[in-house]
Amino acid sequence: MAHKNKQNHSPYKARKEKAGISLKGQDFAGKRDFKPERIFEVEEANDRFADIFRNHDFSCSHEERKKLAQFYHLLMKNQEHQNFTRLLKLKDVAIKHFIDCMIITELVDIKFPLIDVGTGPGFPGIPLKIRYPKEKILLGEGVQKRVEFLKTVREELQLENLDIIGRNINEYFVYPVQSVITRAVEDIPNTLRNVMSCVQEGGCVYFMKGPSVDPEIKMAEDLKEFYKLEKDIAYDLKHTENHRRLVVYRKIKNAPLPEDPDEEVE
Repeated sequence: MAHKNKQNHSPYKARKEKAGISLKGQDFAGKRDFKPERIFEVEEANDRFADIFRNHDFSCSHEERKKLAQFYHLLMKNQEHQNFTRLLKLKDVAIKHFIDCMIITELVDIKFPLIDVGTGPGFPGIPLKIRYPKEKILLGEGVQKRVEFLKTVREELQLENLDIIGRNINEYFVYPVQSVITRAVEDIPNTLRNVMSCVQEGGCVYFMKGPSVDPEIKMAEDLKEFYKLEKDIAYDLKHTENHRRLVVYRKIKNAPLPEDPDEEVE
């Protein structure tokens, strides 16, 4: 069972703050507003998604598309006062959020339970849950307003077997999972360390990255005792100039469980 993270500590943020780097530009809760000019209703969004997905050779069932349209509508409605994403046009959401998140299911076989680390408003976790409605998925997110939004999405879309973990995932999180996925900005070696206690031996960690990820892969060589680089897949979002890398590590050895700093010593 996972220990509660009372301090909600983020090693990534701590390092950046120590280096004097502001994170305000990476967290859309700052002063600048990102509001959509137009929000399509669910039925019209559904129809437009059908055209966009067809034009980009993306296969999606009617039921999946309907739920994606509901998710889009909730995201844009909350975007008006929460600033969850920089992508505000329906086409951009369809391609750079939905296709981007779900296309990896065409590249690799994902094992479950799966945890999405640093999911934000639900990427890639919610689209993956829509694709795999019966599988166990967990969403890890430390920002409370996003946690509340994720709970609303779960209720409105009637997503079952979906747990929302309202805390940052670090080395003290020990809930056992077979897979970890992340589209967050934290670098590869730090994420591998943070999920060391929860991903099981033989399980995989999936990193959704841009094309310039080689320095992170190089840094992760320090963890070769525990993780093996399994796959490094370069791909494009079809009929776009968006280049991606899916980097997959397999856990080959467990590390000793760390002592919980919140645990009382008798």
